[in-house]
Amino acid sequence: MEQPVKRSILIIDDEKPNLNVLGHTLRQEYTVYTARDGKTGLEIANEYLPDLVLLDIIMPEMDGYEVLTKLKESDKTKDIPVVFITGLVSSESVQKGMSMGAADYIFKPFSASNIKEKVEGQLRSSSDK
Repeated sequence: MEQPVKRSILIIDDEKPNLNVLGHTLRQEYTVYTARDGKTGLEIANEYLPDLVLLDIIMPEMDGYEVLTKLKESDKTKDIPVVFITGLVSSESVQKGMSMGAADYIFKPFSASNIKEKVEGQLRSSSDK
């Protein structure tokens, strides 16, 4: 019997500990790609077309808002749901991200159960479309 193909998640975060925790939390159930900067994240997204992107907002050189804009501008990646993972908890930052096309927000510090719940919910709703 064939194994079902794992759904894939791209995590873009400049903080290695965050990548490690998120990767460890999700790797059993999903194929996980990681990038420590927006440029690399965009390259991976275009090459592997993940089912979901978890994206930090505050990163050097290219912040999460710019990465989200570039993902949404590309025909290849525009339909990939993007969930921001951020320490920015102001309603303005949430509103900005959602108006730009973010699917959801996860606030730091996060729990493994919260990450899994949000990821499963997004993947379920994106496959319903």
